[in-house]
Amino acid sequence: MSRMTQNRPIWLTNARIVDPSQGLDGPGAVLMSGGRIIAAGPAAINNGAPEGTEVINCHGLVVAPGLVDLCAYIGEPGHEHRETFASAGRAAAAGGITTVVAQPDTDPCVDDPALVDFVATRARHTSIVRVKVMAALTKGQAGGELTEFGLLQEAGAVGFTSGRQSLANAQVLRRALTYAKDFDALICHRPEDAALKGAGVMNLSETAVRLGLNGIPAEAETTVLARDLRIARLAGGRYHASLLSAAESPALIAWAKGLGIRATASTSIAHLTLNETDIGAYRTFFKLSPPLRGEDDRLTLVDAVRDGSIDIIVSNHDPQDVETKRLPFAEAADGAIGLETFLAAGLRLVHADKLSLSRLIEAMSTRPAEIAGIDAGTLKTGAPADVIVFDLDEPWVLNARDIVSKAKNTPYEAARFTGRIRRTFVGGCPVFER
Repeated sequence: MSRMTQNRPIWLTNARIVDPSQGLDGPGAVLMSGGRIIAAGPAAINNGAPEGTEVINCHGLVVAPGLVDLCAYIGEPGHEHRETFASAGRAAAAGGITTVVAQPDTDPCVDDPALVDFVATRARHTSIVRVKVMAALTKGQAGGELTEFGLLQEAGAVGFTSGRQSLANAQVLRRALTYAKDFDALICHRPEDAALKGAGVMNLSETAVRLGLNGIPAEAETTVLARDLRIARLAGGRYHASLLSAAESPALIAWAKGLGIRATASTSIAHLTLNETDIGAYRTFFKLSPPLRGEDDRLTLVDAVRDGSIDIIVSNHDPQDVETKRLPFAEAADGAIGLETFLAAGLRLVHADKLSLSRLIEAMSTRPAEIAGIDAGTLKTGAPADVIVFDLDEPWVLNARDIVSKAKNTPYEAARFTGRIRRTFVGGCPVFER
């Protein structure tokens, strides 16, 4: 990996320590050495630091486990002009993300153990943050023949996903969940009915009518989600609903969890902080998939994250180039970058008293790591020293010229934020400092 080796212990002291995995939210310190957490919380203050330790005074700052993003589209291999592991790593570190899970929608598609190994090796040598791989659910992401889950898992895949696609064939999903149960593998599926979506390019609403754009009904998501959850009950595998956007979806997930179905769910930070009115005068950087929906949908999603119906928040980082975004809205590609603004956008919910800081960190760090089986998302003794330091109250404005990602298609251009990453450590090594 391109990170430097950190030999000296580091003591982050005089901080507010937030670690949902241990129920910590209060004054304390974090001691890191040898790439691992030695102590965190009040005990790290009481025990002091060994001789030769680098002491960093974090007065007024928050220290938390590094964020874990389970859904990021990285161009490499095949679309390096949009993003590489190196550029994505720098952007992630600036946004407080220490582990990124790359999606398999590349060229070639990551559907073979050799490709999983190639991506993991390439990322390890070029990215300053950790990169894990999500393998394709079906060969070529064609929605038919399943990939070799066991071999892909042995190669390092942390789960299997349909990526941007949705499986139209319910029998394929049933087979996938049944097969995955033998490996306790995670199956991530994007619920969307292609026929109901049709030629839609934004949420079906009065706003779409006013803009003269074809709408996508919420039922394109909820009908498939309801089907999926029943198939998960039938098959017994671990099912993860990716990128929920509609107000009715959290109730379906809560219903499934109440029945003991092994279901979890995610939504993107954009769907928690933006809505369809942000599209304004056909602003294509707000053209996402699934589409931004109404304010009632957004508020319901926030409530669902708060009560745990929706388990985690993802960036859904999807870099696009100028040629695919600077087009009429209906013709522009879907997607927005999100690594650098991941935490800052989430802190909007904290400052609005919609989420506690502990729940936000849990949804962005601890719980994603648990779901994907990644050794991260905690400050427990012996855990990898993946740590972030941020100022909860620093005001700043996102300037497009300062974006680290190769692509610049952010929906937050010129947006005002309160809260900013100051330092990021991966394996105890400083990979970002503002």
